[in-house]
This record gives sequence, C-alpha cells and structure tokens, in this order.
Amino acid sequence: MTPEPHHPTANDRSIGDLMRAIGAAARAAEPLLAFAPAEQKNRALRVAADAVLERRAAILEANERDCREADRHALSPALRDRLRLDDTRLEAIAEGLRAVASLDDPIGTVLAAWRRPNGLSIERRRVPLGVVGIIYESRPNVTADAGALCLKSGNPAILRGGSESLHSNAAIHGCLATGLETAGLPASGIQLVPTADRAAVGYLLADMAEFVDVIVPRGGKSLIARVQNEARVPVIGHLEGICHVYVDAEADLDMAKRIVLNSKMRRTGICGAAETLLVDRRGAPALLGPLVTTLLDAGCEVRGDAESLGVDPRVKFANEADWHTEYLDAIIAVRVVDGVDEAIAHVARYGSQHTDSIVTGNPQTAERFLSRVDSAIVLHNASTQFADGGEFGMGAEIGISTDKFHARGPVGVEQLTSYKYLVRGTGQIRR
Repeated sequence: MTPEPHHPTANDRSIGDLMRAIGAAARAAEPLLAFAPAEQKNRALRVAADAVLERRAAILEANERDCREADRHALSPALRDRLRLDDTRLEAIAEGLRAVASLDDPIGTVLAAWRRPNGLSIERRRVPLGVVGIIYESRPNVTADAGALCLKSGNPAILRGGSESLHSNAAIHGCLATGLETAGLPASGIQLVPTADRAAVGYLLADMAEFVDVIVPRGGKSLIARVQNEARVPVIGHLEGICHVYVDAEADLDMAKRIVLNSKMRRTGICGAAETLLVDRRGAPALLGPLVTTLLDAGCEVRGDAESLGVDPRVKFANEADWHTEYLDAIIAVRVVDGVDEAIAHVARYGSQHTDSIVTGNPQTAERFLSRVDSAIVLHNASTQFADGGEFGMGAEIGISTDKFHARGPVGVEQLTSYKYLVRGTGQIRR
C-alpha cells in the first residue's frame, strides 16, 4: 500500500507560512486536476473508498479519540451525533466515494453551442472553479464528500475541519491521499490543514486570495457568519436552516403525520430538519391535535401559539423568538395560519430560504406554494429531510446553498464548476 504523505505541521513553521505552503501546493496542482482524464479521477476515488474500509479499525480508533475529547468539552448532542462514526457510517462514506466516481464527469461538457451570422462559432464549456477552501465542523464524512466532489470537478481542495474531529479527519484524509497517489495524481490535490489553531481559519479567509478561488463553509451559524464576514473571496453557503412544513386543510392526516414526524425527528441536528409546523385553520379541528400529539409522543418539545396550546397541556407557549429559531434539537414551533397565502407570508418573514414543504391533496394549492415560496428547495408531500445532495442523485454534497448567485440548493459536482466561452473564427474582424 502506498504510504501516506508527510504534511507540514504547525510546529514546523508559523501559521502564515504553513497556510501559504498549502495554498501554493494547491495552486500548483490546479492544472493537473483540471485536465486529468475522468478515469484517472475515478480510480483515485475508488482506491480511496477501498482504503476507508481497509483502514476501518484505525479510523474508528481515531474517531473514538475525538469523541472522548468531545465528551470532556461537553459538545452538544447534535454535534456529538455528527461527529460519531460507526461501521454503518464508514460504509456510507465508502459508498459515497464510489457514487461520486460513478457520476458523469462534468468537465469539458458543452453546455451550449451556436453559430453567428458572421460565421463565428461560439461554444459554452464547463470548467473547474479553481482552488476550493472548505471550512466545516464536526462531521468527518465531509472530509470524504468535499474531497471527492472537488476532485471529480477538477478543483484542488483545502479542507479545514473542526478541532473536535481533527483525528477522524486526518484518518479519512489519508485514504484520499492514497487514492490520489495510486492514480498518479498529486496528493496536494486534496490537502487537510493539519492544525486546530483558529488562526488558520482567519488566514484562509483573509490572506489566501492569491491561492483560493472560493470558500464553502459547512457548520453552525457562528462559523458561517464568521466566514461570510471575513472572507476575501466568494463564499457558497447558507447561514441557517429554518425549515417549515405547512399542512393544508386538504392534506391526508396519516401522510401529514408521517411527513411532519420525519421532517422534525429523523435527525434533529441537520440543516434540513423542520423547525416550524404551520397548520391551515380550516383543517385544524381534524389535523392540529393528532399532529401535535404525534410529535409530543415521539419526545419532541412543542412550542405553540394560542390555538396550539389548547391541544395538549404539554405544549409550551411560543414567543416571537421561536419563529426565528433554528433549534437543531427535538423542539418545534407550531402556528395555525389562514390558508396557504398566510403560510407563504410566514415563511417569507421568518424562513431562511433553505427548505420548506407543503402537505396537501390539492394540486393547485401545492403549485401556489411551490412557485411562491422563495427557498432553495420546496417540496410537496415529502419530508424536508430530503434536502440532501445524495437524495437528489448527486452522489454527495458539500452543503446546501441559499445564495441566488452561482449555486443554489445542494452543492455537488456541477455546482463546483463554472464555464467559459470558446469562439472559433475564420479571420473575422469587428467593424
């Protein structure tokens, strides 16, 4: 097996020197990845997937070390859940690497082509973005997902994971490096910042513009706010996931209960978890009680408006702040609204343009909600927890973007590309 490459450490040099060395290596790798054949990139990903399973024991041991540290530092339940690896999650990481390898290579795809009356032939072709910096918290799987997506799209990656997952990230990154080297690609195509020093994040955001073309943050509100405030290069990401489920009067009750429960409770700590339930007043006599009881019985705290308080004594009063809150926990706010238009207005006022869902049997009502809710992902009769690149058939994702420029929704392989125009002439000059 190819040995894992040596990386400089923070002890070897100052943070600035370390980060500049990483940036320079990434920039040097850029043309090699941009023009690498699809099969060479795919081989690197398949070898990395095999390495994840072959090194299962070492990766789990590294993760256990991180988890012990997390317990000592009283990490929140949501962050501990994201941090924890087991056999099932390692299998999913390996499968995710293989899934990205199986995707069509986007680089070089001709998006459009046309000929002008003067004889010029114009072509719009997909190209990599450049060097991508990814800053993330807790989730070791992001190391694999982000590295794989950047490699597939021909972009060198600089990964800066959270201090709480330092050992897990390093173990997984070693698998990616092995894949790159085995396939004859530079290991510097995917680099992991080898220090937990927060100064490295500041340097990556503010002092690496000559080396980094775009930053993608994935983590909590404070991290993403910092990235958006300090970055000197473009940022792709979202600040919050205040997601809603609106249950219309014409919803099927059993379907609504399944969707609401899954949207909130499948995994409460992900950005696609529902944080607010809206119920149509016309259907409230039949819908509100069963929906609230289903959530309460599943262990979810319910904070409701005046009408919701009367459903069950376990419901707590919801104040104005609750409509603005991304709980990332087993807590949901519930409000009764006057139909789909008031639901749309509530989402517009309090939502974060991330993911929102309507449950209804009326296709006209559904279409009104789908077209008028201005979120990156809008669903009809489906759980908000489908807000995921893997579920969209994209293999994996770096995160969900609520931006309106460049990428919106799951950020996968295609969203990590740009395009350029190729113009071919036969001697034309402009008059």
